[in-house]
Amino acid sequence: MINIRKERPEDERRVEEIAREAFWNLYFPGCHEHYAIHQLRKHEDYLRELSWVIEVDGELAGGIFFSKSKIVDGEKSVDTITFGPVFIDPRYHRQGVGRHLITHSIEHARSLGYRAILTLGYPYHYEPYGFVGGKRFDIAMPDGQYYKGLLVLPLYEGALNGIHGVAMFTEGLEVDEAELEAYDATFSKKKKEVLPSQREYELASTELDQS
Repeated sequence: MINIRKERPEDERRVEEIAREAFWNLYFPGCHEHYAIHQLRKHEDYLRELSWVIEVDGELAGGIFFSKSKIVDGEKSVDTITFGPVFIDPRYHRQGVGRHLITHSIEHARSLGYRAILTLGYPYHYEPYGFVGGKRFDIAMPDGQYYKGLLVLPLYEGALNGIHGVAMFTEGLEVDEAELEAYDATFSKKKKEVLPSQREYELASTELDQS
């Protein structure tokens, strides 16, 4: 049985362990997502009301964390929201658990009247939920480029009409490498490796949207 609920204080360490397991060596040797979650919880941009954990048969199996973001056009800005990290324990991959979690969070954000979700990731992961490339809305990354990995989901009809600019994400997810290493040392030791998925990520994260 699947249950989606708010994270409790006693869940925090286990949630970070699951995130670490899910991301370890995926994008680069090691990972930083468990520490990013740890830091985000304390940041003013953290959106606790939109962040969830998911249980399978009473056992924690993953989570999704939301933060404030915005679209900036010169001196004007429009508030948006962003999810990430989002993760599922590898034992439950390809069982629809992540789909339940993402769908639930999107619908809840929509019910609360939020304008749009911005996220970064592989298009094939998020297009099934209605996300499209930022270029379609003339939304670029801070360097002014339109990348395929910048994905946008308006949460109601006309939500982004007349809005364009640069996507700006929270500083709450930025990680200091020395602090990451110190925090990671409090977890069980895992081997850092170079894997093919890291090259895939490197190429995908720099791929421009030529459409």
